[in-house]
Amino acid sequence: MYKIAYNKWARLDLKRLNEGTAERIIKKIKFYAEQEDPLSFAKQLKGFVPNRYRFRVGDYRVIFMVDDENLEIRILVILRIKHRKDIYRLG
Repeated sequence: MYKIAYNKWARLDLKRLNEGTAERIIKKIKFYAEQEDPLSFAKQLKGFVPNRYRFRVGDYRVIFMVDDENLEIRILVILRIKHRKDIYRLG
């Protein structure tokens, strides 16, 4: 199981979404974090900084990294949450 940490941009992205969409995304992130290997549900991003992945939640994309340097505590660090038409323009 992984812990979840949201950076300031991800928290701001969630606040900008309507309540139903934000709840659905949070619920899905929690589901992924509870899995033995959440990266099996993710896709690694190319052309970005290494160790960047994305989850697909409907039309939204959750960009994250994995902090697993400490083998006891593994963390999914959520970086951004945006609609699919906007997320890849952030570069």
